[in-house]
Amino acid sequence: MSHIQIPRGLMELLQGYTVEVLRRQPPDLVDFAVDYFTRLREARAQVSSPPASPPSGSQGLEPSPGVVADENEEIQSEDDEDLEVPIPGRFDRRVSVCAEAYNPDEEEEDTDPRVIHPKTDLQRCRLQESCKDILLFKNLDQEQLSQVLDAMFERTVKVDEHVIDQGDDGDNFYVIERGTYDILVTKDNQTRSVGQYDNRGSFGELALMYNTPRAATIVATSEGSLWGLDRVTFRRIIVKNNAKKRKMFESFIESVPLFKSLEVSERLKIVDVIGEKTYKDGERIITQGDKADCFYIIESGEVSILIRSKTKANKDGGNVEVEIARCHKGQYFGELALVTNQPRAASAYAVGDVKCLVMDVQAFERLLGPCMDIMKRNVSHYEEQLVKVFGSSMDLVDPGQ
Repeated sequence: MSHIQIPRGLMELLQGYTVEVLRRQPPDLVDFAVDYFTRLREARAQVSSPPASPPSGSQGLEPSPGVVADENEEIQSEDDEDLEVPIPGRFDRRVSVCAEAYNPDEEEEDTDPRVIHPKTDLQRCRLQESCKDILLFKNLDQEQLSQVLDAMFERTVKVDEHVIDQGDDGDNFYVIERGTYDILVTKDNQTRSVGQYDNRGSFGELALMYNTPRAATIVATSEGSLWGLDRVTFRRIIVKNNAKKRKMFESFIESVPLFKSLEVSERLKIVDVIGEKTYKDGERIITQGDKADCFYIIESGEVSILIRSKTKANKDGGNVEVEIARCHKGQYFGELALVTNQPRAASAYAVGDVKCLVMDVQAFERLLGPCMDIMKRNVSHYEEQLVKVFGSSMDLVDPGQ
């Protein structure tokens, strides 16, 4: 079972179907699959039959967003023309980068030569500074991290430059050194901004991890500098390391109540972007008033949540911190500031040794949309706790003070 043979052509076959689903957004995936694979079989039969002039619309027309209609023959014939079905002969060629099979569980020797982009001492220092908070790198050992840094290359960008485009194959993973960038998603011919990067963060990992087309377009809104990592090195080191991490964290993430409403594939993506941090007894994890940059799930141990009281002062005249909650294994904290886009409203301290799974703000916004309603409900829950402790939900020091 550890070396399952993937049939030749399977990855490209499924990729073709997946791309069409993403482009057309059909309301019924089963009906769409029946229609898609029926046409694929017909196309194969045509290839096997004596040569004939190709039917119109079979030369890879770019499909327009829409749904597969099955209400009447007229609408059906229109969809026939722009449903792109792969020609069976393509399976004999080299597949696109998004369809290449890669099993990170297979323990095989690395035969590809290491990629090394020479850097000055100053470049190396800048790169290390840019990468120090990248969660994907947190679980790498020193040798793996050194190989990743060696393979990374610098890319400067200008205003309005497209770094990656939605629908393209994934070629590189990027870490931001400086600059601001818009995250744009196009659906039903409408393009909208779903987020921004501001002089920090990383992007481009999902297409490389899952062999899928780029899910969004990243456009520079200022001049900037990026560090890129090629897909071969990324998959050889990051994806393989992530497969080991997935085995460790998958069952735990599945047990977290917040994620019960997510699909299995959505939970797996969370596993792939989280990091792990440990804290000693009494160590402060987050500080009231600080800018929010991460979301925390307690893997083991206990965390005390405290806020500064407006009415209670210590002997030095400062505001006393009062405990309002205790969080335990499987519970989460740090989401309130991310949901409300405000500074941290409370501080969090480790009670005994604590181990947390950590997700950065960009991954939080990108992957936890389905959980946002649940987390917004916690805002009123926190207010109830404050009323219970202080008699008023407004009996707080301004978080920014």
